[in-house]
Amino acid sequence: MLVLDHLSKSFGPVQAVQSLTLNLEPGELFGFLGPNGAGKTTSLNMVSGLLKPDSGRVLIDGIDNQKNPVRAKSMIGAIPDTPYVYEKLTGFEYLEFIGNLYGMEENDLLKEINRYRELFDFATWIHDPMESYSHGMRQKIVFTGALIHHPKLLIVDEPMVGLDPVSIRIVKQLLRDKCEDGLTVLMSTHTLEIAEEICSRVGIINRGELIRTGTVAELRKEAQTEKSLEDIFLALVDESNAAP
Repeated sequence: MLVLDHLSKSFGPVQAVQSLTLNLEPGELFGFLGPNGAGKTTSLNMVSGLLKPDSGRVLIDGIDNQKNPVRAKSMIGAIPDTPYVYEKLTGFEYLEFIGNLYGMEENDLLKEINRYRELFDFATWIHDPMESYSHGMRQKIVFTGALIHHPKLLIVDEPMVGLDPVSIRIVKQLLRDKCEDGLTVLMSTHTLEIAEEICSRVGIINRGELIRTGTVAELRKEAQTEKSLEDIFLALVDESNAAP
C-alpha cells in the first residue's frame, strides 16, 4: 500500500532523512519512533507531499506522489501534530469544505459527519467558530476531516496530543477498527506505551536513518530481553548515537 524507496532530504548542511526505505501493507498500523530531530516529521511530510524529497520516491497504492500528486493525495488523510484549521469557520463548515475538496456527495458527507459527531461527542459545539475551540476540540475535528472521505492511507503525527483520556481511548479503538477494515496508518509518536499497545509494527529512526523495524515481540527477541519498548528504544538510540 505504501512504499518508501530510498527517500532522502537535507536542509542545508543537515541531512534530515537518509535513504529511508519502508513497505507498509494494507491494514497495517506502523509507528515511527525516534527522538526529537530524528526525521520523523520530515518523513511524514514527504509521504503526504508537503515536502519534495531530494532523492527517492513515495508510492501510494502504486501511485508516485511526485508524478501524480493529485491522485496520490486523494487517497490520503493527514493529521499534523498541530491541528491547522480555518478559525472563522465553524467545525461543520470546515468539514463541509473538506468533503467538497474530495468530491463527496452531500448525503455521504452528512452521514459521515453525523457518525463522527456521535463518536467524538461534538454535537454541542460543531456549529461554533473554531477560533473558540480548545486544542483537543480542534484535534477531533481534524481527525474527522482526515477520515470522512475514506482514505486508503492515514498519516498521523502525534495523534493523542491535547486529547483527554476518554478521547484517547476512542481514537485508539478507532484506529484499530479502521485498520481492520483495510486502512493503512503511518503514525509518529513519542508516546511509546501507545505505540506498544496499538501498532502492528514499529520503526525506530535516529539521525535520519531507520535503524530497526519489527513488531515489539521481534524487537524483544532480537534484544534478548522482556523489557518495555521504552527500554529497547533507548538502548537502540544510544547504540546508534555511539556509532561512527
